[in-house]
This record gives sequence, structure tokens and C-alpha cells, in this order.
Amino acid sequence: MDLLRSGHGDGHGMRAAALLRRSHPSDKELQVAGLLIDQPAEVIRPLLGERVARLVRLHAPGAPAHGADPDVDSLNQAAEAGRAAGLDAGVLEDWRPVLELVAAGAYDRTA
Repeated sequence: MDLLRSGHGDGHGMRAAALLRRSHPSDKELQVAGLLIDQPAEVIRPLLGERVARLVRLHAPGAPAHGADPDVDSLNQAAEAGRAAGLDAGVLEDWRPVLELVAAGAYDRTA
């Protein structure tokens, strides 16, 4: 949560995560990647795992081409749509349970 509070900025990540929550409700890692799109992947990996860090890394400006990865495409689309102001993304504290689940690896992405 401290990482998010320090880089919370204009709420872009929260809006992207909110969009991903709607479009991919069972993929908590993808939602968290949206939440953290403006954070450095190397800081994310030990806290939230390789997949979240990889998604954030592949989304980063100047990232190498990733091929046909639908998750990165979804993240990029949500990040772009999340730039628009006006989307109600809730408050940062709303994301604590999701972050805790991803950090613990305690959810089933296919459920």
C-alpha cells in the first residue's frame, strides 16, 4: 500500500484497474497490474510475483514488442481508457483485499 500511496498521482492506475475489474473480474493479477502500471516492475516482482511484474514491464513505454499477448493488450487498452478523467475508480483502500490475495497467491484465476 505504501508503494501505491507514493505513486498514486492522478489516479490513472486506479481507473485502469477498475476497468480491468469489469472486463476481467476473475483475473486479479491483471487488475493489480493495471493498478501498478506506473510503478517499476523490479519493485513489484518480489511483492506481487512474476506475472504482475511482467505485465507492468511489457506495458512500460519503450518496452520491447511482446507479440500476441492478450493480457498485455487488455492492460494497454485499460491504461489508455483510464487516462480519461471522470471514471469513478473508488479509493485506494478498496484495493487492499485484492493486493493481499495476489501477494499471498491465494486466488484461482480461472474461477
